[in-house]
Amino acid sequence: MPLVVASDCLGGPEKGGDVHGIVPRWEWRSFGERFGDAEDVLAALAPELVHETDELYLLSPASDASVKVRDHLMDVKQLEHVNADGLEQWRPVMKAEFPLDPDDVRFVLDALHEAVPVDRSTYAADDLARLALTVPVHKRRTHYRIDGVLAELSELEIDGQVTRTIAIEGEDPRLVIAAVRRLGLDGRRNVSVARGIKTLLGVGAQRYAVIDIGTNSVKLHVAERSADGEWRALADRAVVTRLGEGLDGAGQLGAAPIARTTEAVATLVAEARALDVQELVAVGTAGLRIAENAAVLIAAVLEASGVDVEVISGAEEARLAVRAATAGLDLGQQALVVFDTGGGSTQFTLGSGGRVDEQFSVDVGAVRLTEHFGLDRTVPADVVEAACVAAAIGFERLAGRPAPGAVIGMGGAVTNLAAIKLGLPSYDPDAVHGTRLTRADVEHQIERLRRLTADDRRRIVGLQPARAEVILAGACIVRTVLDVLGADAFTVSDRALRHGLIVDRFEP
Repeated sequence: MPLVVASDCLGGPEKGGDVHGIVPRWEWRSFGERFGDAEDVLAALAPELVHETDELYLLSPASDASVKVRDHLMDVKQLEHVNADGLEQWRPVMKAEFPLDPDDVRFVLDALHEAVPVDRSTYAADDLARLALTVPVHKRRTHYRIDGVLAELSELEIDGQVTRTIAIEGEDPRLVIAAVRRLGLDGRRNVSVARGIKTLLGVGAQRYAVIDIGTNSVKLHVAERSADGEWRALADRAVVTRLGEGLDGAGQLGAAPIARTTEAVATLVAEARALDVQELVAVGTAGLRIAENAAVLIAAVLEASGVDVEVISGAEEARLAVRAATAGLDLGQQALVVFDTGGGSTQFTLGSGGRVDEQFSVDVGAVRLTEHFGLDRTVPADVVEAACVAAAIGFERLAGRPAPGAVIGMGGAVTNLAAIKLGLPSYDPDAVHGTRLTRADVEHQIERLRRLTADDRRRIVGLQPARAEVILAGACIVRTVLDVLGADAFTVSDRALRHGLIVDRFEP
């Protein structure tokens, strides 16, 4: 196999040598339109090299190896290590002149994890489309040297689309990560060129769906995971079915709630399959944990939609919820309490700095409280207080603890309270996520809601009409959580169990 060695992995001049003598380099790269202060820092430096190249990348959904034709050479780099800072160590393993012989071609196919018959004695560059997806890429690259490492700011034109990348590279990972941090780029995801191109073109994207069958509603979340590991939501909606209606008194699910819920699940499963998801998982929470006849609902769903419902524990529900809840929120290392209130239960997770210290589920939910105290209609203040006292008894496990540095609230009641405060005529998850609600905000909404019938509540801007009956109970639960924790406010998370579940089950 004829081999030529590159002087550096960012694309400097090539020269002859032994490929095995190369010291692999640590790389960090990000894609985007702008890179903030990093561009200003680099602009103040004199570039070492500015040049343009036309390259041909070979892409495979099964591999992130860098496989391309550059300067008429077959160029292959493989990922060797990823360190604790997320830096990737890449090693050049092939630079072969054309035409390629069968051994060369098999080496390329192994790097791409592709099983394609090798049926020619030689392969020219024009024959590469027989092996994998080939994508022409025009690059305009500007090289800098900063703090002992190489930096590259590039513009890539790919299939009529233009994107930009910034890369830092060196043999010493400590110097590379120091430069990344100096440029203010450490909050971005490290994405190799091959992964970035695949993401831009939609190559290797995979779609998954989860269904969360709760006591009050059934929720669907469909998301696509791109080649660079980012998740993009394709569908996210809830259908209120009141599965837990009458459950608290009877201990069993009623025939009508089972029928409503089965129909809703079948509809949502059909929606997910219409989006060509590769896999779908459905879970049941508090209502199915409690109901003596949960198997009836599970059998009905299996028959109607072909989906087997998995009933998860309260602790598992809490773990998945907190994984979703903290996404995108800057919480630092402070002590944290995450609560997720649903129709039949409320889950709590306590920890700090990404560490989970304690998780538990309490059988206090909005449907139960609504039925017990008649909170689906106008009620006097003393009934509201009685409901809050009952909730506080259920939350006694929280009592006496030091006040946490941060409280995160999740679930339909919480997000609806936020949407009401924001006056959203249509729900905006990005606006709701991160909203801060004070105890005074919650008190104000309780006082307003208790004076209204369910029909009057449906006219409130921001409130999902189907939650009109249970929103007062949800607000009472939220106020009681704050009281027991000794907290004056909390941050709303729009991300719920389903968002944590899809990442937990389908992320490599």
